[in-house]
Amino acid sequence: MNILVTGCAGFIGFHFCNNLLKKFKSIKIIGIDNFNNYYSINLKKDRAILLKKRFKNRIKIKKIDISYKKNLEHIFKNNKINTIFNFAAQAGVRYSLKYPSKYIKSNVVGFHNIIDLAVKYNVKKLIYASSSSVYGGIKKKKLKENLNINDPIQLYAATKISNEMIANAYNKLHKLKVVGLRFFTVYGPWGRPDMAPMIFTKSILKNKAIEIFNNGKNYRDFTFIDDIIDGVIKVFENNKRKKSNNSIYNIGFGQSINVTKFINELENQLNKKAIKKFVPAQAGDMTRTASDISKLRKDFNYKPKTNFKIGISKFLSWYKNYYNY
Repeated sequence: MNILVTGCAGFIGFHFCNNLLKKFKSIKIIGIDNFNNYYSINLKKDRAILLKKRFKNRIKIKKIDISYKKNLEHIFKNNKINTIFNFAAQAGVRYSLKYPSKYIKSNVVGFHNIIDLAVKYNVKKLIYASSSSVYGGIKKKKLKENLNINDPIQLYAATKISNEMIANAYNKLHKLKVVGLRFFTVYGPWGRPDMAPMIFTKSILKNKAIEIFNNGKNYRDFTFIDDIIDGVIKVFENNKRKKSNNSIYNIGFGQSINVTKFINELENQLNKKAIKKFVPAQAGDMTRTASDISKLRKDFNYKPKTNFKIGISKFLSWYKNYYNY
């Protein structure tokens, strides 16, 4: 079975490839990534090198930007692809305030290229990354998939909503099986340097001030990477279930943690105090994210188990080793 994984050198894409190839010996992966400089290219290259070292002939990794359809189509022409996992996207909420065109190019044009070629080359199924950002300013104790998401508060969220709408239309028109996964604040080893856990850790170790937005009143559903990947693989394993033919699922831990509490745990485990600078809310930021994961639990027996203290311990162990602390 040939699987196409876009964004294979990204945080989630890397872990997914690693775990999928470990679990299923008959699978081969065609991985693509544009290796852009949004964050450290060396980190992306190190992830790709590790995948190729571990799995050799079972994974091919190519530098391709999904927003260029002609280059992308060569992959579909030369490989019989069974399923696509689309993790490629321009990420980051705050970055979208400065560079909106990059989000349209990658997240809208690129996503359409993927799904259009999937139909053209008779791919059986597309599983794609959406985001908890689609919930915008909705103030609910738990965010559920059936909530109205027509009021995004920044462009990144708008592009992810567009992915869900495009996927829905292609399912209706072409019967392509599609599953969207709304990820909630993923962290762990090999994480993205632009995300809070990496920023906080680096700042603590280098004695730099941490800006804590919304004066410390933000809450996030921090979800450890192993739990996320376990959920994605469960969706893949149940490929033939009718429930997954055109569905959206939250995928998170299911609990909300105050960001300051997360920082306090980093301090405890690093045995070093953070320099905290409390600042007003940032434009486009959500105040609270907390996933209702009952749908994913019911349909795929999804059971995240890594609490944030254990997750932080595993993350810091990798961080200190990778960055030679």
